[in-house]
Amino acid sequence: MSGESGAGVRTVRAYLRSRRRTPASVMDRYVSLFCLAMFIAVTGKPLSDVLAGLAVPGEPARMGAGVALLALGLAGFLAAARAAGPVLLPGADASWLLLSPLNRRHVLGRAARLLLGIAAVAGVVLGVGLLAVLGAPDQLVWRVLGALVVGVAAAVGGMALAVLGQASTSWKLWLTGAMAVLLVLAVVAVTGRLRTVLAIAASAPLPALTAAVSCAAVVSALLVRQAWVSLERIPTRTLVTSSTRAGHVAGAAVSLDPGALTWIAEDNHWRARKLTSRRWPALPASFAAAWQDWRRLGRRRGRLAGVTATAALPAVLAQAGGSPVALGLAVLGGALAVASISTSGARRDADNPSLARLIGVSHRKALAARAVLPGLLAGAWTALALTGLAAGGAMAQAGSAMAQAVATAQAGGAWWWLFGPLAAPALAAAALRMARRAPVDHSMPVIDTPGGAIPTGPLFWAATGPDLALLGCLPTAAALASQPAPLAPFLVAQGVMSVAVLAGFLWRASLTKARQAT
Repeated sequence: MSGESGAGVRTVRAYLRSRRRTPASVMDRYVSLFCLAMFIAVTGKPLSDVLAGLAVPGEPARMGAGVALLALGLAGFLAAARAAGPVLLPGADASWLLLSPLNRRHVLGRAARLLLGIAAVAGVVLGVGLLAVLGAPDQLVWRVLGALVVGVAAAVGGMALAVLGQASTSWKLWLTGAMAVLLVLAVVAVTGRLRTVLAIAASAPLPALTAAVSCAAVVSALLVRQAWVSLERIPTRTLVTSSTRAGHVAGAAVSLDPGALTWIAEDNHWRARKLTSRRWPALPASFAAAWQDWRRLGRRRGRLAGVTATAALPAVLAQAGGSPVALGLAVLGGALAVASISTSGARRDADNPSLARLIGVSHRKALAARAVLPGLLAGAWTALALTGLAAGGAMAQAGSAMAQAVATAQAGGAWWWLFGPLAAPALAAAALRMARRAPVDHSMPVIDTPGGAIPTGPLFWAATGPDLALLGCLPTAAALASQPAPLAPFLVAQGVMSVAVLAGFLWRASLTKARQAT
């Protein structure tokens, strides 16, 4: 059973399949194949239309920003793969099959093939994005195939590098270096220094395109082969840890409780760290209860630096040709996400209200104190994002509609950054509302639509928090969508709306708490 062949593993898996209570029947396989065929038939025509619409030369002014977004996407894919494991097993296999004398490589073969499929799908998306950025001025079929092969090779090679990093520390350094190179490439591309190189690559002749595609495919194949060989060298402890973490994530996904994923990530971060104890400053009781969020954020300076760097993403999206609606969603969504990283104390108070009552602080004062840090983070991030958005629009191509809109707005005054501090109270209230929401209520009714049944429980859960952010930031959203020259009315309206939303949230939360107590 421990030989080089996979006969032992196949025998064990066949035995497990034969002992299942509901083995897969011919009808089950027919339904799976039929669903796959229907999916291909439904998505084939729209996908072909999208590819046919890309048969135009790319715009040189937008190539740099597009390549930057693709590089950031690939770096995020590699970071997610490294965080996930990426090689992992189901709980039962990790408990006993992994520790058996079976060949380790063949035990992990199914997981490796699954990772290959995931990387191939991500590579197809990456290739379509690359084709959309560079365009296809001629020879559409060959350029589409070349872009898809390059995208798949990059994603599959990156996944193989993540697998190698799981087996060896030296390969993990190579994976970190690849992510750093992608980040540097994104920064250089967005500055416009690669415009000439990208223009040459967009109009490269067929022999040069073939050589580049072949080189990418060969490098990816070598990395995949090396990753397959290294499967038997992955430490058992690493595999068990990754499998346990994946089991928690799968349990949260099956129960449709995404809030549990936040606790999983938080606990995994602090579990293996030794923290030093320091005396807390002399603060009022309400602010002393909220000081833990400040200490937690101060101990994660790298995360704070990364969040600050993401403020440039709306400007990159504007330079890539994003619409005003997309830019507004990017700014408000990013600000809400930044505000939510400092609401762990509010989540723990909602999960354990008895402990919150022992502090001896009124519920309204405690929430007001916990709203200070999310408001500061969201306000600062929004101000930086709007400043970069205005500067990026001014540097964009003169013929762009977005650049003209930003130029018109700048003619009326360069005070866009003021929307950040004025929208901070509303964003803080929305982040606290997200932190205090209950788990998904699966007893809510299901709405029948022509596209299928839609459960309202997850929809209401997902809308709790963003609805308050959209309501409180309506003046900012309207200003981003219309790009008005006089900003004063929108600024005044935003300040009044933010204060009203935060005050209403605090009043309603304290009223609800009083009703629950009685």
